[in-house]
Amino acid sequence: MTSEPRILIAPSILAADFANLGRQVEEATQAGADLIHVDVMDGTFVPNISFGEVVIDAVRRHTELPLNIHLMVEEPGKLMPSFQKATTDQVIVHAEACTHLHRTVFQVKEKGAEVGVALNPGTPVSAVEEVLPYLDMVLVMTVNPGFGGQSFIPETVSKIRRLRELIEEKGYSAQVEVDGGIKADYTAEESVKAGATILVAGTAIFNREETVWAATAKLRGCVCGLRYVR
Repeated sequence: MTSEPRILIAPSILAADFANLGRQVEEATQAGADLIHVDVMDGTFVPNISFGEVVIDAVRRHTELPLNIHLMVEEPGKLMPSFQKATTDQVIVHAEACTHLHRTVFQVKEKGAEVGVALNPGTPVSAVEEVLPYLDMVLVMTVNPGFGGQSFIPETVSKIRRLRELIEEKGYSAQVEVDGGIKADYTAEESVKAGATILVAGTAIFNREETVWAATAKLRGCVCGLRYVR
């Protein structure tokens, strides 16, 4: 019998203090984060523009953790050479943004990085089913992408569960990642019990009310001992 996978915490730098970005990344690393989540937005696939290659390179200089790079961009395959430079990277593309999803997935895999596919709240699990055997993770968006600080969409919990059930039924190894409105409350708890194994957290980690260390500890404590409930 296999044990439940460890729940990984991925602070999202979209919520960090950009005037002190390097220090905030270092604080998250020292606080016990497992990954650093990087949202790349192009202003087309999503309304906002965030940052690009230069900022990612700067983040790499402040942590040895894998970068969980979330490409919210149209046709991400065209931009891959700019972002995928380290084999420790995890590159996530959106199913909705790829004309040829299978090709884009293998474009990432051929360079040695882990690869994931993200699904918007209105996109069904079936959109990723044909490439699921090749994926290291599937990112379930629990808010509509493009803005930080949004509220968790409760209906996405059943989607997390359907995805985890499919992965287990087929014997695949992909992790289930969730992103959007995750805090140290029912949002994290219900996501983990539904089958999530990676929690992306923005304002729950980077905020003015508590230190990054305290916020990370609170989130980890919230899900400590929880497991996927079949």
